[in-house]
Parts: sequence; structure tokens; C-alpha cells
Amino acid sequence: MNWPIAADKAGLAHAAALLRTGGLVAFPTETYYGLAVDPFNRQALERLFQVKRRPRQLPILVLIDAIGRLSLLTDSVPAVYRLLIDQFWPGPLTLVCPALPSLPSELTGKTGTVGVRWSPNETANALIEAFGGPITATSANLTGFPAATSAEDVARMFDDGIDLILDGGNTPGGSGSTLVGLDGGTMQCIREGKVPFAAVQDCLQRHRH
Repeated sequence: MNWPIAADKAGLAHAAALLRTGGLVAFPTETYYGLAVDPFNRQALERLFQVKRRPRQLPILVLIDAIGRLSLLTDSVPAVYRLLIDQFWPGPLTLVCPALPSLPSELTGKTGTVGVRWSPNETANALIEAFGGPITATSANLTGFPAATSAEDVARMFDDGIDLILDGGNTPGGSGSTLVGLDGGTMQCIREGKVPFAAVQDCLQRHRH
């Protein structure tokens, strides 16, 4: 059994070191617990798919802790996204951006896009800072099973499949982040979650006038 450890300075340093060597770390976000690997490490991504039993064609969401890190993932942030970033970040809104061609296809699901958000969860941001770059944030669950809302849930579900569980307390669960993307210049709701899509549309509508 992989027992959770405290998300203190030592725990975060240990987690970051594991991520640098291709490790897999569970951590809390503002919705559920997530599974972090280095998003630029193909072997680590491959392992993530195996551990989650996740279909290979599905892209993996990424977390950042500062706007400046967006440039590591995309070189094109649409102007309307800037409005949404100002309104909803840090928060449970994932923006699907054009992916840099250098990103692993395992991350993008060969879509040419990458989903990114900035979580308001302190432990998530502390882990990104300790690691020194973006991390994956796919939900901590076996595909088809409910996502974990506590470190204990993660430990029960994965037994010894992951390297470390950072215990940052219980997460609210309920629903995941809302996913939005542009299709031919029109904002689309890919997945409704914590942020109502109506609120996204309202934000954009207000700035059109």
C-alpha cells in the first residue's frame, strides 16, 4: 500500500524529484485528486495511460501555475482566451489551445491541441513550482470509476501503481473542470463542469459591447 505523505516542503521536494525521473504522483486539485507526470516525458505519459487504463487516443490535461508557463505548451493564445483567463483563472476552466508541434502526441491525443488550466489549489501550485514546470492533471481514477476526492481514495484505488500520494486534504469533487475550445472562431463547450458554460458565454458577451 502506497501511504499518503504530507504536502509539506520535504514532501513536495520528494514529489518533484520523482517527476523529474519519470515518476507518477497523485495530488489534490480544486475538483478531484489528479495524477501528475512530466508532460514532456513520453515514457512517463505511457505509464500514466497504463496505470489509469486510459484509452490512448484521449488527450491529457495540463496544469500551470503562472501565465508565463503557457508558452511552454502553446504559441497561440486566442484573444478571447485572455478575457476568460482574466475572469476565471486560477479556477476550474480548462482552455483547449493549439499545441506546440514539439509536444508529445501522447499528451495531445494527436489532436494538435492541449488543454490547460491554472488551479487555485495551493498544493497543486506548490508542486508545479517545486517541479519547475507544467504537470499533467488527469483525474486520479481507473477509467470508468469515480475520481478520488481524498488521498485515502487514491491509495485504495491504485494500491502500488503510483510512486507517491501527496495528501492535501479532501477535495470538493462533484464535477471536474469545464473544458472549452474554439472551433472556427466559435466558442464550444467540450465538457460542462464547475464553471457553467453560460458564465463563459456571458463573459465574452459583455466584452463584445
